[in-house]
Amino acid sequence: MGYIGLVIIIFFFIFIPVFFYFIPVGLWISALAAGVRIGIITLFGMRLRRVPPSIIVRPMIKSHKAGIFVKSDQLEAHYLAGGNVDRVIDALIAAQRAEIELSFERAAAIDLAGRDVLEAVRMSVNPKVIQTPIVSAVAMDGIQVMATARITVRANIDRLVGGAGEETIIARVGEGIVTTVGSSETHTKVLENPDSISRTVLEKGLDSGTAFEILSIDIADVDVGKNIGAQLQTDQAEADKRIAQAKAEERRAMAVAREQEMKAKVQEMRAKVVEAEAEIPLALAEALRSGKIGVMDYLTLKNIEADTDMRSSISKMGKDKDGSADPKSPDRK
Repeated sequence: MGYIGLVIIIFFFIFIPVFFYFIPVGLWISALAAGVRIGIITLFGMRLRRVPPSIIVRPMIKSHKAGIFVKSDQLEAHYLAGGNVDRVIDALIAAQRAEIELSFERAAAIDLAGRDVLEAVRMSVNPKVIQTPIVSAVAMDGIQVMATARITVRANIDRLVGGAGEETIIARVGEGIVTTVGSSETHTKVLENPDSISRTVLEKGLDSGTAFEILSIDIADVDVGKNIGAQLQTDQAEADKRIAQAKAEERRAMAVAREQEMKAKVQEMRAKVVEAEAEIPLALAEALRSGKIGVMDYLTLKNIEADTDMRSSISKMGKDKDGSADPKSPDRK
C-alpha cells in the first residue's frame, strides 16, 4: 500500500503540472466567461506549436469585448510570422473607435512591415508635427537665408506599407525651401512674405509616395546669413589677382631672359670689335710692306689719331663729375 501511495504522489506532482501546462484550463475558463469559443484541443495544439496560449487568448477576449471578431488561427499565424498580436488588436480597437476603416489583414501587414500600427492609427486621429533642421538657401541677390519649418502630417493607413518615412518628408520640404528662396529676386521678399514658401512647397505635392499626408507647412523662423554673392565675388577677384600676378611674373621672367640674351649678344659683338681692332696693326704693317700705303700716309694717320685724342682729352677736361659742362672751362660762355 505504501508503494502504491508513493506512485500516486509522484504521479500527482509530475503529471498534474504537465497536464495543466499543456491544457491551460484557467485560460479556457476565462475565454468561456468572456464569450470566446475556443476548444481545449486548440489550446493544446498551441502548446505543441510553441505558441503561448495567453498571447492568443487574451487579445481575442479584448477584441471580442470591443465587437471585433478575429479567429485564433489568424492571430496564431501572425504570431508565428513574428508579429505583435496584442498591438494589432489594440490598433483595430483604436481604429474602430475613431471610425477609421482598418482590416486585420491590413493591420497585420503594417505590423510585419516594421511600423507601429497603433501609433499610425493614433497619428491618423491626432496629427504629428515634424520640425525640420535649419535649411540654408541663397536668394538671387546673393544673401543667405536660413529657415526652419514645422510640418503637420497625418498617417495614411493605405500607404503605410511601402510608403516613405519622415526623413523623406523633411528632405522634400528642405528642397522646396531651397528652390523657393533661390527663385526670389531679393532676400527681403522672403523676409516680408515667409508664407510664400509654405504655399509653394504645398503646391508641389511632397507627400506623394510617402506614408503621410501633409496638412500644413508653417515657417517657424527665418534668419539672414552671410552675403554669399559678395563672398563669391571677393574670391573670384582674389583668384583673378593671382592669375594676373602669375602672368606678370611670367612676363617679367621673359623680359629678364631677353635682357640676358641681349647682353650676351653685346658681349659677343664687343669681342668681335676687339678682335677686329687687334688686326688693324697687322693690316697696316702688311700694307706698308706691300707698298699699298707710304710712310707719309702712315704718319698722317698717326697725326689724325693724336689730334683726335687731344680733342677728346680737352672735351673731358671741360666736364664736371656729373657730366655737365665745367663753369671754369674756357669753352663755356
